[in-house]
Amino acid sequence: MSAPGTASIDPWYLQNLVCPVDKSKLRLGGAFLVSEAGRKYPVVEGMPVMLVADAAQTIGVAWRSLKLATAIADGEPSDEPPLYLSALGASDQERAAAKRLHAEGSPYEPVVAALIGATSGFAYRHLVGAAGPYPIPAFRFPTPAPGRLLDVGCNWGRWCIAAARAGHQAVGIDPQLGAVLAARRVAAQLGADARFVVGDARFLPFPERFFDYAWSYSVLQHFAREDVVAALVELHRVVRADGEVRVQMANGLGVRSLFHMARRGFRAPRHFEVRYWTPPELRRAFKAAIGDTRLTADCYLGLGLQWSDFASMSPIGKAALLVSETLRKTSGFLPPLAWLADSLFCTARQQSAAGT
Repeated sequence: MSAPGTASIDPWYLQNLVCPVDKSKLRLGGAFLVSEAGRKYPVVEGMPVMLVADAAQTIGVAWRSLKLATAIADGEPSDEPPLYLSALGASDQERAAAKRLHAEGSPYEPVVAALIGATSGFAYRHLVGAAGPYPIPAFRFPTPAPGRLLDVGCNWGRWCIAAARAGHQAVGIDPQLGAVLAARRVAAQLGADARFVVGDARFLPFPERFFDYAWSYSVLQHFAREDVVAALVELHRVVRADGEVRVQMANGLGVRSLFHMARRGFRAPRHFEVRYWTPPELRRAFKAAIGDTRLTADCYLGLGLQWSDFASMSPIGKAALLVSETLRKTSGFLPPLAWLADSLFCTARQQSAAGT
């Protein structure tokens, strides 16, 4: 960890990050990045924490990340390194699993062992505390050519690493300090060329038109609708003209989705619970913020089932995945079937310069 009052940081961040509020250039001042207006963003172990202190956060762990990072940057003693478990959206049981693996000296990333239970819509709960291979999926974003890609809500880096393996210059952003530091460690362990930032989808710390593509999986579906719109507006700002944005969202017409909505009495969602949108609502929101949008099936019977994860799934998960993959492929020939998928991809083509 950097000494109190100082920071060591990859020059890439100084060259490319901007203030997430006013988009001004940043300079390094001690253990903080400082905007032209004097806003300060802590740097912890070379990781910029670009959360906006005076904004309401989308998830409670963002507050914990910011408070912890600021205290460490100010030189306050802390027993948090190296795992930063308080800055993780994890249960006590999951944190205990991470501590155990770390104490045992396991080469498997302890934080992944804690967070993996929520991967693929809780399909990996049986792997909490395990030390198996990392479930890195096949990247599901066909593009004309690899380019600079932003992964919004990268968590422990699974999709960022998948994007890097597909040839993209991947940059992941997430409000969990512990998860982002773990993502950096896992990427280094696997030899994946990816960078990471702690930040907020609604206040992206990047210049206009910085990315060729943007991707987000199992993240924005948890946001309040006004926060989804704010995030989409930011994605429109940072993706180049004629670039593409692909975001996975929960479909309110899916069978599993209807079951879960009924189970909670069709009440309004609370905190970070999943929000369910109808396909027309999704198309309107994405088209208004970004550009022409197409909806395709991601999976059925779940919110994250990926065929490339088959070997890591439980027996029940494998059965669900077989059904899901069959329906997904069938939807390519029968497009209306996609409207019944539980998980949808919203792929929006960025408006050209002439259309903005």
